Amino acid sequence: MGEFFSNVSRYPKYLITIILGVFASFLDPLIRRSKNPITAISLVGAFISGFFTLFFVVRGMVFPSSLL
Repeated sequence: MGEFFSNVSRYPKYLITIILGVFASFLDPLIRRSKNPITAISLVGAFISGFFTLFFVVRGMVFPSSLL
């Protein structure tokens, strides 16, 4: 039974490693492309736009009566 809990305790480490690997593989090409100023400006705009979109969607889901 001790071996079972030892194996289960490793899963959070695997999950964190997978999440960090996905973020690293997603951000690496973006960082390499950001050396061009026009691309860097468009990436910053895309991140800001994504943040505001996520913010308003979550706000609309949590406080639906404030949309009126």
